[in-house]
Amino acid sequence: MGFLNIFKQPDINEGVAECRAVSGAVLLDVRTEQEYREGHIPGSRNIPLQNIGGAAAFLNGRDTPVFTYCHSGARSGQAAGALRRMGYTQVKNIGGIAAWKGKVEL
Repeated sequence: MGFLNIFKQPDINEGVAECRAVSGAVLLDVRTEQEYREGHIPGSRNIPLQNIGGAAAFLNGRDTPVFTYCHSGARSGQAAGALRRMGYTQVKNIGGIAAWKGKVEL
């Protein structure tokens, strides 16, 4: 890993592909419900960052692979940290939907 890699932002397109390749993985959109309704990545689940504690309702245990995203990557980073502190062991922040190149669902 080169020095400049510490500044590299997650690539949401690569992250979604990785999520879809992992059996049982959950793609978690941590934007507000309104933002989610305005367009989200197909197959994602929505739990706003401020309600991240409620994610346990649809995660099948603390070893469930979870891929978080938001608009720019900031909230999803916070959500990933919160999930790790809650004991989830396979959490990855994949960045922001603003860089998503695929289709969105309304």
